[in-house]
Parts: sequence; C-alpha cells; structure tokens
Amino acid sequence: MLIDFLLIVVGIAMVLGGADRLTEGAASLARRMNIPEIIIGLTIVAAGTSAPELFVSLVSALKGTPNMAIGNVVGSNTMNAMLIVGCAAMAAPMVISRSTVRKDIPFSVGASLLLILLCVNSYLSRIDGILLLLGFAFFMYYTLLQAKKGKASEKNDSGEPEQVEPVKQSSPWLAVLFVVLGLVLLVAGSNLFVDAAARVAYSLGLSEGVVGLTIVAGGTSLPELATSVVAARKGQSSIAIGNVIGSNVYNILLILGLTAAISPMQISGITTVDMLMMLGSVSLVWLFSFTRFTVERWEGALLAGGYVAYIVLLLSNV
Repeated sequence: MLIDFLLIVVGIAMVLGGADRLTEGAASLARRMNIPEIIIGLTIVAAGTSAPELFVSLVSALKGTPNMAIGNVVGSNTMNAMLIVGCAAMAAPMVISRSTVRKDIPFSVGASLLLILLCVNSYLSRIDGILLLLGFAFFMYYTLLQAKKGKASEKNDSGEPEQVEPVKQSSPWLAVLFVVLGLVLLVAGSNLFVDAAARVAYSLGLSEGVVGLTIVAGGTSLPELATSVVAARKGQSSIAIGNVIGSNVYNILLILGLTAAISPMQISGITTVDMLMMLGSVSLVWLFSFTRFTVERWEGALLAGGYVAYIVLLLSNV
C-alpha cells in the first residue's frame, strides 16, 4: 500500500504539472489575442484547472470505476465552492461583479440542478451526456457573446476597472509546447493516479465513491485552490471567482457530459447528501455574493469550516 500512496503522489504531481503547463500556455495565447481577464478565468484558466478532473474522470469511467468518476466531479465542485472560495476569501475579501452574481454563478447552480435531475435514476446514459454537452456549448456561447458585447470588462463597486496583473506571455511556439507537454503529463498522471487510488480503496475497504469524493477530488482540485488563492491575494477577484465558477460548470457539463457520452455510468456510491452538498455549496456562495457583492473573510471561514465538517461526516460514516 505504501507504494500505491507514493504512486498517488507521483500521479498528482504529474497531473498538477501538466495542468500548470497547459494553463500557462493557453493563457499566454489568450492574452496575445487580447481576451479579457474574466473570460480567461471563465474559459482558459477554468479549462486548464479542470483538466485533471477531465482526465481522471474519463480514465476512471473507462477503467470500470464510474463511482470514482462521479465522486471526483461532485467532490471537486463542493471543494471548489466551499474550501477554495473560503480560503481565497480568507486570504483577501473577494469582490464579485454584478454580472457574475446575476449571470455566471446561476449557470453553476443550474448545472448542479441538472446533474441531480439526471442522476435520479442512478444512471448517466449517453443521451444524458449529450444533454450535458449541449448545456456546455450554450454556456460557452453565452460567455463569449458577453465578451463580444463588451460586458466582460469587470468593474468593482467604485466603478473603476479591477486592477489585475497581466498573464505571463511566452513565445507562441513555447506556449504551444507547454500545451502539448501539459496534455501528455495529464494523460500519464491520470492513469497512474486512478490505478493507485483504486488499489488503496480496495485495501482500506473504502468505496470508490468515497475515494472519489475525498482523495481524488482533493488531488484534482489543487490547481483551482492554488490559482484562486494566489489570484485573490493579488487582487484578481475576477480570475479567482471566474476560475471556481467556470471549473464547476466545466466539471458537470463538459467532464461528466463527455465521460457519459463515451462510457455510460451506473451510480451507486454517491448519496443524495453528497449531491445536495454540491448544490448547497454553490448556492451559499451565490447568497454571500449578494451581500455588497463581496465574500467577506468571515463568510470564507464559514465556507471552509462547513467543508471540513462535511468531510468529517463523510469519513465517519465509512
């Protein structure tokens, strides 16, 4: 089992390294095309930081461990909304734009509701996967349409544009190389990570769903945690919240949509409580965002504390 734990660490390192290279290369290319920061957060950065969930969930489903795939997404989304937003807000209060509160966060709430409805029969079919992918296509169309209309220029409550640090730009060829290298590391790391995590689950007598909700979700959510906390400390609230909300939508609509379309999944290890925690967590962020359009430090502490309590409850029922 010790070797499997070491392989999990190596797999996580490869996945995180791949996500970092992929995100850096993609963001650099995006900045060269003058794409606004909030759009980078909602699309490029969110896609890059969601890449671990994509590859791990897809590999899990293809290897016959669908509960780990579902648990990965549900656990990652709950962690994103509670622990990651909580830690980011504790690092620095997060100013949320009105358009994000009124338009972007509702997408995440709606995606969570849609997933719960589709999972009522404890099965995600190819048709369900296609429905989720259609929802993702609409999300991307809507997001890019807002950018085209000039509504993506986020402003704070003073009415001034939010001050952000420019994304590091590399040469075009180096950026493409980073993207390719990132994808290679993601694929290899995901295979290593899933195999080792499954062996650990069996050895400890844990269900695939619990492993997906905890170990796998925690490992694949590290990019979102690092990206959002650093962005919040630098005053880049748009990228921080855009990263979290964008990742949550990607996880449900794109990742589970693509995974179910390729390999339909029978769900048995994810409970109603887990699903409701996912929905409740993003709804709570939405509620906190309405208060002066800011997630305060104490609200962040409440979110993070709630996540810890959920994990303790989850493990105590094993």
